[in-house]
Order: sequence, then C-alpha cells, then structure tokens
Amino acid sequence: MRISNIIKNCFNIKKESSKKKSSTHIFQEDAMIIGLDVGGTHTDTVLLGKQGLIRQHKVTTDTLDLFKTVLAGLENITKDIDPASISRAVLSTTLTTNAIVQDKNPAVGMIVSGGPGVDPEYFRTNEDYFCVSGSIDHRGREVEPVNEDEILKIKDILKEKGIRNVGIISKFSVRNPKHELAVYNLIKDAFGKIYMGHLISGNLNFPRRIATTYLNTIVHQTHKRFFEAVRDSLKQKGLNIPIHILKADGGTMNFDSSIDFPGQTILSGPSASVMGATAFASEKDETLVLDIGGTTTDMAILVNRVPLLDPQGITLGNYNTLIRSLETRSIGIGGDSHVQIADGKLKIGPERKGPAMAYGGPVPTPTDAMFVMGLMTEGNRDASVKGIEPIAAALDINLEDAAVRIFDHACKLILFHARAMIDAINRKPVYTVHELQEGLVVNPRKILILGGPAPYFAGYLEKISNFQVNTVPHWKVANAIGAALARTTCEVTLFADTQQEIAAAPEENFNVSVSKNFTKELAVEKAFELLKNKAMNIGATADDLEMEVAESQQFNMVRGFYTAGKNIRVKVQVKPGLIHGYEALAQKLLADADEMVC
Repeated sequence: MRISNIIKNCFNIKKESSKKKSSTHIFQEDAMIIGLDVGGTHTDTVLLGKQGLIRQHKVTTDTLDLFKTVLAGLENITKDIDPASISRAVLSTTLTTNAIVQDKNPAVGMIVSGGPGVDPEYFRTNEDYFCVSGSIDHRGREVEPVNEDEILKIKDILKEKGIRNVGIISKFSVRNPKHELAVYNLIKDAFGKIYMGHLISGNLNFPRRIATTYLNTIVHQTHKRFFEAVRDSLKQKGLNIPIHILKADGGTMNFDSSIDFPGQTILSGPSASVMGATAFASEKDETLVLDIGGTTTDMAILVNRVPLLDPQGITLGNYNTLIRSLETRSIGIGGDSHVQIADGKLKIGPERKGPAMAYGGPVPTPTDAMFVMGLMTEGNRDASVKGIEPIAAALDINLEDAAVRIFDHACKLILFHARAMIDAINRKPVYTVHELQEGLVVNPRKILILGGPAPYFAGYLEKISNFQVNTVPHWKVANAIGAALARTTCEVTLFADTQQEIAAAPEENFNVSVSKNFTKELAVEKAFELLKNKAMNIGATADDLEMEVAESQQFNMVRGFYTAGKNIRVKVQVKPGLIHGYEALAQKLLADADEMVC
C-alpha cells in the first residue's frame, strides 16, 4: 500500500475513553471561568462552566496591540453573558519566553555583591553589570559592609544611560537580605522597577539567583504591557473579576502579584499544554504529552496524571535559573516550520518564516504538505502546491510523494526528540511535582496530542510507533482550558540557626527570634503558616490548599566537642494540580468531544 494511503487511513481523530471515575464535586457551582492563552502566533480564549466548554475563539496575536488582541477574544466569548456569572480569568502566555529567546529586551542594570570566593564576574549577564564590595557569610553574618559611595556612582552611571530597571543580588541574601536592602534604599528614587534576589527565590545557588533576577528584570516591561492590556480589556468588558496567570510550574498566581515575579511566567505556554492534558491522562501509567503548534512542539511526561518537575529550575538558552518549572522540552518543529532542501536532504525547521503558504506565508511548511495531501482544505491549496513543487523537483519525486515525505519526516523527528527527552529524564533522578520518585524508569506507552494540527498527526504517529496515541478533547484550545483549570501554587523556604537564635524566610520578609530549643517540627509548622498566608494572598481558595513538605533538613553545628546549635532548613509547597471539582468538567469535555474521521 502506498504510504499516502496509509497516512490517510490513519487520520481518525481519537480521544481518551470517557470511562473515568465519576466525581462528587460540583464545578464552581454555576460560575464560569475564562481561559486565555496568548501565544506568539494565536490567542485562544475559552469560557468554561458546569456544562462544559461554553464558547471558544481564536484570534491572531498582535504583539504591538495586545489590548486589541485580548479584547477581540473576550468580546466573542462574553457576548450576551452576564458579567456577574463569570468568577475569574486565568491566562497563560509565551510573550516573556519569546522576548528572552529573541533578545528583544531593554537594557537593565545589575548590581552584584559576592564577597570572598568565586568572582561574580564569571556570572555576568549583560553589559551594565557591576560587581561591588560588601559580603554576607553563609550563616547570614555581615563580613564586609556596603560601600555607599560605590553604589551612588553606579546609580549615576545607570541614570545617565537612561536605564529604568535594576536587579540587586547579594550572595547569601537568602540568609540575610541586609545588603540588598541597603543598595535598594540608596538607588530606589532613581529607577522604575527594582528586583532584589532574596525576594525572587528563597533557594541557595548564587549563579542561578543572578540569572533569575536578571530575567525578571529584563522581561518586566514586556509583562507590564501584557498586564495592562489584559486589565484594560477586562475593564472595558465590565469584568471586575480576579485575574490569575499560569506559572512555569503549572500553578497560578494572581495577576497583581505577577508584576513582582514576571519571570514566573516564562514557559507558561508549555505548562498550559501539560495542564490541558492532565485531566485526560492515565491514572496508572506514564503519558507523553505533545503540543504541536505553529512554531514548536512542546513535550512533557505525566506519571499517573502528575507532571514531572525540573528540581533545580528553568534553563533557557544560556541562563540557568531558580524558576520552578515543569519538566518540558520544546523543539523547532511545528505546522509552520520552514521546509527546505539543504545539502541535498530534506530539512524541517527550526525556523518559522511565517504562516503556511496556504495562508499567505513566504515558504513551504508541513501545513502546506497537508494541503497537498488533501488533509486540510480551508486555505489556498494552489499556494501550497507552488511551495512544495520545488521540493518535489529537488527530491526527483512527484508532488504528492514529496508532501507525504515531508509529513512522514516531521512525525519521525517528533518521535526522535520525544525518545531523546525520555532517555535524558531517565539519566537523572525523576521528580514529580509531589516528590522524588525513587528508582522510577519512565517508559510511556501512551501519547496525548493537543494543538491545531493534532488530529492529523495522531493516527500516523501511532502507526509508525509503539505508542497508543489520542487527541485531547477540544485540542485546538486545550492550552486555554488547561490554564483555566490550574490551581494556585507557591512555596516557602524557611531556615533557622539556633546558635544565633533566628528563624527567617527572607523571600517572605519574615524574620523572628527563636530559642535554642527551636526544632525542625516547629520550623515546618511556621513554614506552613507562612505558606497558607502567601497562597491566599496570591489567589488560592481554601479547597485547593493541598500543602506538603517538599524538603526538610537539620544539621548540628559543632564547636570543639560540643553541639553549638542546629541549622534547620525546610521547604513547603502547595501541590500543583487542577482546581477542586475539575473532574465533573473533564467528564463533560470528554462527552462533548465529537468522534470524527478526517
């Protein structure tokens, strides 16, 4: 049988069985939720309620006029809807990620204090990066004070260059933020937004904290424009509702808080993919999630419906960070990837030159191949033929066979990178968002696909692999659905030094005196108290406060032959996951997903 016929016979749009465990929860009573996924190419908007997916809409993202983009999506899904019936809006976005990757960011200032040890110059992030004197030791004690004259000179230099936003990092600020606060007080009247490392992350790792603070600083303006566009769009529609934004760890925070932590929205888009698939994944096995978009394919693994976690933090380009993130991977293969012949061989991606030629783009893409194959019809097939013909000529095969080869090659590349990701995960300890999975070897046998071209890939990927492949219900807008269903998450790190008789969580502006008898159990109790307050302040509801200890350590400090005190460190978190009562909505989405054959 010709490969073209094999492919066409595989295009049944498949979905997970709806035989799931029933839920006794009610989805947010009769309230509705807006889910909004702002991508670099399209913005998807959904309105969800107890009855399922009420409305959905897709518009082209205009990065120069985000207000218009967001408003267009909101107007479509809220027409004739009583604003009082909508309880909240949850957003995901790729804008901050794209700004970093494309290096479209303003100049910022960085003031870094390291003290003895490795020179912070090794961790330089940008041109306006100043290494300054002053240091705090690993137990939070001042070794060398801040040089005020030095800081004031740097302030003048940055002002003269017109720099608006600044990051401040001291090596052990998570033990004592005194120096970061001192620098802040010396320069605060001269700049717009100032980010301090101890407020960005409570985790130790000086190089990663520098990178994390830098990324928060450079994406501030991009995120602020997005923030204002969404806020103004909702206001114009009369929607005075809580606004949440999806973070890289698959949880949400309220929109106002995101201005202080814009770096948390990096990789928000891929985490929306994961959350959009979570409700429909296997509860007993590992599942590979593929979000096939226009520019990239985003990949992730679910273990018993729980996402894997990158325990250290996001790595984006040259930046290793402390931004808590799901374990995801993005590859430059999507429906709009540039298809060409290079060195006599077929090459797909990683560049995207624009949309498919069927939609007015400049170069052939896998989407154009699908038009030639007759799988897609709502576009200009003649333009696609014009783009694929030179590929066919270079390969010395007919037009249809060239289109088939392009599609086949794209599918095999996706599977190759998926297996490479699985191998990489298995070469290191495997963490889910809940805990370290001792001895787990990840071996998914199922794939869930979402994204616009999902049904066209599902059947053929199953045909050429040993995976069972299904599409996520409402695959075109599954990211927006995933954002809408994600719960609010956060974490708190608290340390105590009983010799110095202090307990502190600098990230939370918390510092108290404790007795020498202070214990790890008391530290956990206090950390949970701080966590609950933090979660409620950034938008959590009582039903979603599933808190747990993520890390707990205690070391004796010995002087001579005697224990001089204890060094205690605990980390607690609200578990990432889906909102209370999501099961009923997931059942409805499954029931409403139409069975069809392409």
